[in-house]
Amino acid sequence: MTDRRTQLADNLAQVEERISAACAAAGRKREEVTLIVVTKTYPASDVRLLAELGVRHVAENRDQDAAPKAAECSDLPLTWHFVGQLQTNKVRSVVNYAGLVHSVDRNRLVTALSTAAVRAGRELDCLIQVALDAESGARGERGGVAPDAVAALADAIAEAEGLRPAGLMTVAPLEGPYAGRPRAAFDRLMEIATDLRAAHPAANMVSAGMSADLEDAVAAGATHVRVGSAVLGVRPRLG
Repeated sequence: MTDRRTQLADNLAQVEERISAACAAAGRKREEVTLIVVTKTYPASDVRLLAELGVRHVAENRDQDAAPKAAECSDLPLTWHFVGQLQTNKVRSVVNYAGLVHSVDRNRLVTALSTAAVRAGRELDCLIQVALDAESGARGERGGVAPDAVAALADAIAEAEGLRPAGLMTVAPLEGPYAGRPRAAFDRLMEIATDLRAAHPAANMVSAGMSADLEDAVAAGATHVRVGSAVLGVRPRLG
C-alpha cells in the first residue's frame, strides 16, 4: 500500500505541475481550475489514498461500480461526480451519492433526476453534455446533445424541482469538424457556455479536458478537468 500511495502521490504531483503550468501560460490563477480524479475501474482503497493526498473531487462513469465504492468511502470528505452516460433506471441510485451529474443530455433524464432528487431531499447540480460531433437534433456517439439544443435543456433543468443548471461538459470528439482539434473544440464549448450564462448566470462550470488534453482545456477556460490515467495509471480492462 505504501508503494501505491507513493505512486499516486508522484502522479498527482505531475498532474498538478501540468495544470499549474497551463494556468500560468493562459494567465489564469491555479485556483480557477478544479481537478476531478476519475477513479473508474479502480478500488475504494485508491480513493482512500487519494483523499489522504488531498483530492476532494472524484468521478465515476458506471453506477454499478460507483454505488458500492461511494458507500465504502462515505466517511471521506469527497464530492462525487457522475460523468458517464446515464440510464434512467440508474438515476435513483446515482442521486444517492453524486453531487453533480456531468452527462445530462435529454428531457427524459431531467425528469427522472428531478423525481429522484425530490425523493432523496437533495439539490443536484446538472451539467449538460455537449456533443460537438452531433448534427442539429441528434445525440453524439458518446452521449451529449447538439449545441443548438443546450438552451432548451438548460431551461428544463432550471424549471425542474431539485435540480440546478450548473454548466456544460464535453469530451473532445473523435469525429466531425473538431476531431483531432481539442483546443478548437474547447473554444467552441466556451462560446456555448457564454451564451448559457447569459440566460442562467449561475451555470458557470465548464468540465472539459482529460489526461491527454487538459492543457488545451485550461487554455480555453475550463473550470474543471477530469483526469484518470495520468493519476491512477493505465486502466485494467473491464470484463
